[in-house]
Amino acid sequence: MPTAERFFCSDDARTRGDPMAGTAPRGFVWVLIEYRGRWPIDGFEGLHLQAATKRLVLSAAKAARARILLVKRPGARRHDGPDRWAVLRHENSGAFRQQWGMWSRDEDLAQIATALGLSGARGGPPVLLVCTHGRHDPCCAVRGRPVARALAERRPEQVWECTHVGGDRFAANVVIVPDGVYYGGLDAESSVATVEEYFSGRVHPDHLRGYTDLFPPQQAAVTAVLRRFGPAGRGDYTIAESVRDGDFWRIRIAGRSPHPECVHVELHARRSPPCRTTCRGSEATSFTVYETTSIRTA
Repeated sequence: MPTAERFFCSDDARTRGDPMAGTAPRGFVWVLIEYRGRWPIDGFEGLHLQAATKRLVLSAAKAARARILLVKRPGARRHDGPDRWAVLRHENSGAFRQQWGMWSRDEDLAQIATALGLSGARGGPPVLLVCTHGRHDPCCAVRGRPVARALAERRPEQVWECTHVGGDRFAANVVIVPDGVYYGGLDAESSVATVEEYFSGRVHPDHLRGYTDLFPPQQAAVTAVLRRFGPAGRGDYTIAESVRDGDFWRIRIAGRSPHPECVHVELHARRSPPCRTTCRGSEATSFTVYETTSIRTA
C-alpha cells in the first residue's frame, strides 16, 4: 500500500501564505534554564526534578508572568561543568535587564525564584533563541537546527536552542530576548541577514511576527508601518493610541526622526478558514488575521 505523505505544518503555512504579523505571544519576562538532556514535550514542566524546587520555580514564574524555556547550545553536547540559568526582563521604558546564574543540583534552581523578585543588571547583549523543540513539533527541529547553527557561527555567545516559543507553522522561529522581537519563516541564510539587520538598528517587516510588549493588532500595525516606510530600530515606533470598533482597529503610531512623526493605521481583524496549524494536531482550527485597510501620515 502507498505510504501517506508526512504532514509538515510549516510547509502548509507557506503554501497558504499565512501572515505572520501580529502572532508574537505577549510577554516581558523570560526564564532560561540550560538543560542538555532530551527535552520533554512540555518543556520544563515535564522534567524530573525535585518536586518542591519545581513548584517554587513554577509558582514564581506564574506570579511574574514569566515564560520558562529550556535551552542548550547548538552543536555537540557538552558533558562537563554546571549549567546556566537566566532571568531576562523587558521594561516598559524599553530598557532590559538580565540576571544569570549556575546550577548543578535541582535545589540550585531555587535561585530563579529569588531572581524573579529582583530587577537584575541593566543592559547586556541580547540573547538569540532558536526554537528546535522537535518533540513538541517536528518542523521546529527540521527548520530550526540549521538556523541555530548558522547564527552560532556568527554570534556563538548569544545563540541558544530553546523549547517551544509558539507558532510552530512559522518555523524556523527566532526570538530576541529580552528585547522581545519575534521572527518567523527563517532559514539559515535569511536568519543571518535578518539578525544582523536587527543589530544594525533596522527591523524589517518580511519575517517579523511582532514585538512582545504589544498586543497582536498593535504588532500588525507596526509591521504595516515598517512595510510602508522602511525598516526602523526596535524603539523607533511606539503606540500612541489604539481604538477598537468591533472587528476594526484604529491605531496611531508615533515615530522618531527620521521616521514619520505620526502614522494612522486602520486594520480589519478576520478569522481564517479552518486548517491544521501544527504537525501533531489533527484538528483544523482558525486564527486571527489582521488586514491593513488604511495607512496615512498626519
